[in-house]
Amino acid sequence: MRPLWKGAVSFGLVYVPVKLYPATRSRDVKFNYLHEKCKTPVQYRRYCPYCGSEVPLDEIVRGYEYEKGRYVVLTEADFENLAGEDGKRSVEILDFVDLAEIDPLYYEKAYYLAPGDGGAKVYELLKRAMSETGKAAVARVAIRSRQSLAAIRVSGNALVMNLMHYPDEIQKADAIPEMQYEVSLHQNELKMAVSLISSLSAGFRPEKYTDTYRQELMDLIQAKISGEAVEVPARPDTGKVVDLMEALKASIELAREERGGKAAAEEAGFTGGAGPGKKAARRKTS
Repeated sequence: MRPLWKGAVSFGLVYVPVKLYPATRSRDVKFNYLHEKCKTPVQYRRYCPYCGSEVPLDEIVRGYEYEKGRYVVLTEADFENLAGEDGKRSVEILDFVDLAEIDPLYYEKAYYLAPGDGGAKVYELLKRAMSETGKAAVARVAIRSRQSLAAIRVSGNALVMNLMHYPDEIQKADAIPEMQYEVSLHQNELKMAVSLISSLSAGFRPEKYTDTYRQELMDLIQAKISGEAVEVPARPDTGKVVDLMEALKASIELAREERGGKAAAEEAGFTGGAGPGKKAARRKTS
């Protein structure tokens, strides 16, 4: 695996040489768009309707539409000058914060930060100090001429850097009309729901989760290549339950059967009655 770039992490007057590597990879099944009649891949051409001709790649520039139909052009030099020579290859730590304070909603793409040439000791120093203090670093980084906010944290034996959204990029949940609701919850309903969550709780082991859709898709593709008849497996009947309490009770019984544990319904002390209700607080509109 080759690094995306080499640079340095700076905190105070300390510089940590690093190399940036992608931490994730896409496993999506790739498709080509074909002409249905002849099965030839469709080409998308760069066409200028004003000139009535195709446009070579070296004649394409980036423009910002500041008024309808009017653009200001920015060159590659403009973008490079914004970042500055130092900014293009640096990760500037702004603050150290408690990791739990960062809402995962802010996270974007993840990268590994590996020690750069001659930087193993200072890299290990930063990693161990962050581990002992339980802190994450909030940093500013420029990747591909775009400056981003980032969070650096310890993950296993490495430093991981997640690009982050800025606050003004986060949509507020209260802006969603459906979030302005008012309902009543019965104590037994809440008790049963908590019991169901307890019965389904387990340690997080990511290796147990697989992309079943991708596997079924590849099986379908292989069957078509082999000329086999394609059989779509029947989906299990979910047995729609309208009554909330009955749905909770059935779910707990199913969890008990699948996990072989003690019946969560008994642990919840379910008696079959709805019990006194408590009205949920009205959500305020921002």
